Amino acid sequence: GGGGGGGGGGGGAGGGASRRSRAQVPPTFTCGGVVSGESGFIGSEGFPGVYPPNSKCTWKITVPEGKVVVLSFRHLDLESDTLCRYDFVDIYSGHASGQRIGRFCGTVKPGALVSSSNKMLVQMTSDANTAGSGFIAKFSAAEPHERGDQYCGGRLEKPSGTFHTPNWPERDYPAGVTCSWHIVAPKNQLIELKFEKFDVERDNYCRYDYVAVFNGGEINDAKRIGKYCGDSPPAPILSEKNELLVQFLSDLSLTADGFIGHYKFRPKKLPTTTAPPTTSTVPATSIVKPTVALCQQKCKRSGTPESNYCSSNFVITGTVITAVTRAGSLHATISIINVYKEGNLAIQQAGKNMSAKILVICKQCPLIRRGLNYIIMGQVDEDGRGKIFPNSFVMSFKTKNSKILNTLKNKTCQN
Repeated sequence: GGGGGGGGGGGGAGGGASRRSRAQVPPTFTCGGVVSGESGFIGSEGFPGVYPPNSKCTWKITVPEGKVVVLSFRHLDLESDTLCRYDFVDIYSGHASGQRIGRFCGTVKPGALVSSSNKMLVQMTSDANTAGSGFIAKFSAAEPHERGDQYCGGRLEKPSGTFHTPNWPERDYPAGVTCSWHIVAPKNQLIELKFEKFDVERDNYCRYDYVAVFNGGEINDAKRIGKYCGDSPPAPILSEKNELLVQFLSDLSLTADGFIGHYKFRPKKLPTTTAPPTTSTVPATSIVKPTVALCQQKCKRSGTPESNYCSSNFVITGTVITAVTRAGSLHATISIINVYKEGNLAIQQAGKNMSAKILVICKQCPLIRRGLNYIIMGQVDEDGRGKIFPNSFVMSFKTKNSKILNTLKNKTCQN
């Protein structure tokens, strides 16, 4: 009688529910699925058995219109890693993988997660190695908080301004809120951000309530500057470019005073000696010309991998597959061995192969040759292309160098 099982979910939900309550048969969980209704359970493939390796499973949850989805984990057992790089469950608000509201692994269950609409997407990814018994989670429909309390976030474009958690300063922020403030400055300016008062439920990994700040206009972990909670304000933050996104999330349990933050726009400082000031007035889309002053600099990389890692927009290792000289500059395509810091570098992917384009402003310096492997640290132009100046950190890459790069990758940069 296995055949009927598949249709049960789509057919009379009522029938399925009453049948289950009588027999209490544990459901069999498959890889992903589409589920809807007032409440229900989702679980990793084969739960409570060990989940399979190298898989990606996606669950789309929909509750009735006008409600929000609340997801609470009953059991969580995935390969543990402080950054959840290997096996993890991602939770997104809505059905596109746009607004991520959490990534979890290990065995510590997070607090309840709340979507901002009646849709939620859950995605579990596993790698080739260690596995556990996976997860089981209950979803249910809840009333959204009264819009007055809930309303927060928005686009901030004035030269300076203030933003704060809902209910500030009269009372604690509400439970089950997600807010995103998108701060946008003119193209040639940066954003400075300071938190004045700060009190958000404390947790060693800031899993329950937190503030996360990202370079750029979207929630993207590669561009995350930091994730904060507890009662001491984070250090002042300066954006890399002209956009910052501040995300605040609270789960359905404990709350706290919240925070108030101030931001202001400030001009980009002219680069010191690394590039002639003329480049700052050139429209960003055009190519930085290899000026004589720039290309007569000593051809010498400055500093060490450690001293250059944080100040570089991107850090990769790769093989030079094409190198073409145009107008004194070298345009190269790098087949990527490993990405340690992606920043805004545009990475193309064809099948398993990933590549990136870089522009060596002065073709002689640093000298890179086709077919050889390099560690490349540099800046990124508006089009997502890497830019390498005479003093950028570029060195030939041997496998033994990976160790130091991995160490640097795990160290967070203080902005």
